[in-house]
Amino acid sequence: MNIHDRKIVTLDRAAVLADARRETAQLDMPSRRLFGKRLLTLGGLSMLTGCSLTDDASVNTFLTAVSRLNDRVQGWLFDPHRLAPTYTEAQITRPFPFNAFYSVDEAPVVDGDSYRLKLSGLVTGQRAWTLPELYALPHAEQITRHICVEGWSAIGRWGGTPFAGFLRRVGADTTAKYVGFRCADDYYESIDMATALHPQTLLAFDYDGERLPAKYGYPMKLRMPTKLGYKNPKHIVEIFVTNTYPGGYWVDQGYNWFGGA
Repeated sequence: MNIHDRKIVTLDRAAVLADARRETAQLDMPSRRLFGKRLLTLGGLSMLTGCSLTDDASVNTFLTAVSRLNDRVQGWLFDPHRLAPTYTEAQITRPFPFNAFYSVDEAPVVDGDSYRLKLSGLVTGQRAWTLPELYALPHAEQITRHICVEGWSAIGRWGGTPFAGFLRRVGADTTAKYVGFRCADDYYESIDMATALHPQTLLAFDYDGERLPAKYGYPMKLRMPTKLGYKNPKHIVEIFVTNTYPGGYWVDQGYNWFGGA
């Protein structure tokens, strides 16, 4: 590494520390989320004292460590019984935005007649489910806010079956750590079991009173108002339960895994 590169790394390190100090200056703000930010900042500062940020690899290692700390703190702060806010029909965002890693014209077309939901992993009832069987499950609706990591949000109306009830119905091991999803658009995601069992986590088949259109995830998506948008997989074709960390499409590219909203 030349002198110029060392100066840049030093400046980057100084910038990280400066940002951290600005956060810790707010210690009088009595918010649970701010408490989490404080803890992350203090954790980052403590790691910096033992790190030498001399190259891209060491910077990436540090950022990964902070990200994992973020996941642990969010998991610790998560209240499995606390409900996200709900809204009225008049507050629904119309049209509800489309968001994916491809254009709306590239949303997968899934044949509902031949569709089968696969269950795997730590599940005793590993049979395939047809759409009529899924549609016959106990129904619930919610009008909740979708929050995107890109900074926008929208309110939508979702209908489907409570995911906790479905997991118990199929004999999922609810003491396991993770529930994972594989999707028809090659997306994949995973969540913690506490979020899977949250009363507002919904296996959604409908949007705004109609069957879920392709652009919103037909034939089903997972709707979690307690998570950021990228944690809500669409076009689900397989659900699995595991104790082995499964990662996720964006998580494996550097996003936080817990992804709490």
